[in-house]
Amino acid sequence: MSDRLPPLNPLRAFEATARRGSVSAAARELNVTHGAVSHQIRALEESLNAALFERGGKRLKLTAQGALLLPAVTRAFGEIAATTALMKRPATSGELTVTCVPALLSFWLIPRLNRFTEQYPDVRLTLIASNDPGQLHSRDVDICILYGDGNWSDFWTRLWSHLRLFPIASPTLVNSRPLRSVRDLADHVLFHGDDGREWNTWLAAADAIDLSRGQQHFMSDARLSTEAALHGQGIALGDTITAGNLIAKGELIVPFDLTVPANDAFYVTCRHEVRAAPIAKVFIDWLFASLQADSLPEPQTSARTLLRTRAGRSGQEGFQPVSAPGQRRAGQVQRRKSRA
Repeated sequence: MSDRLPPLNPLRAFEATARRGSVSAAARELNVTHGAVSHQIRALEESLNAALFERGGKRLKLTAQGALLLPAVTRAFGEIAATTALMKRPATSGELTVTCVPALLSFWLIPRLNRFTEQYPDVRLTLIASNDPGQLHSRDVDICILYGDGNWSDFWTRLWSHLRLFPIASPTLVNSRPLRSVRDLADHVLFHGDDGREWNTWLAAADAIDLSRGQQHFMSDARLSTEAALHGQGIALGDTITAGNLIAKGELIVPFDLTVPANDAFYVTCRHEVRAAPIAKVFIDWLFASLQADSLPEPQTSARTLLRTRAGRSGQEGFQPVSAPGQRRAGQVQRRKSRA
């Protein structure tokens, strides 16, 4: 197979003609004559020894060979345009659009946003709450922070953090309604950030899959279920990253000493040409440095400390976290994506 590429100008003429549907429209876009575009297309066809358009109709139609070539040419020109635009950006100034898992955006990234702003005051961020890998293909998005399996082979991807799942509750709620054992969950409202599989995973690890369920509410993502728990409306499942600050501040507590590992994890990912841009590099480096600098204590430790303190202040016996049975099997249970 020859490694020699077709000439650039004929490829440009072909792409514009195929996209616009006529030689005349392509000529206007490229600011050349109709004859120049026709000549470039014929030269490309001769170079490839293949017809790229079916002639004779009012609108040009691609042949099978032309349809095969067009996506690769369109993608190549798009990447060249995007990369040259990035090269013109100053290293630490300009605009950067980032999509992020909603719960992670609300409870981890936004509380630390001032640190990035102080370090890079000339970078203007657009933050979008989303866990859609399809955004990776959008030229309007630079970086995606996703919850998933990391299997986005066409893109630069790096693991940001694993996480574990466990029940979380408002101190006010557990002070007003007993939660001394796993069985007491039957008397509480359970909030789901998925279709129910996360709770099933945790209850199976606690040998309580047969637990009689009381009222339950289902929500579109973990941010909403966590907010419901913050308001004392019921018990949600939190994770070691997004719930960490809330636990450390005493706004949420962890009532049980049982966590289960999430099947998926948080990843930072983007197109390869974006990763090469200095402005993207400083943001990505900041993400990883901030995670390392802000490592939080294990959630069980936070819960015990908080509850002992509360018990001491009130002079009453405080709630103690319960070691649920089946903890040794916690890593064997499977669950699906739902930290979005």
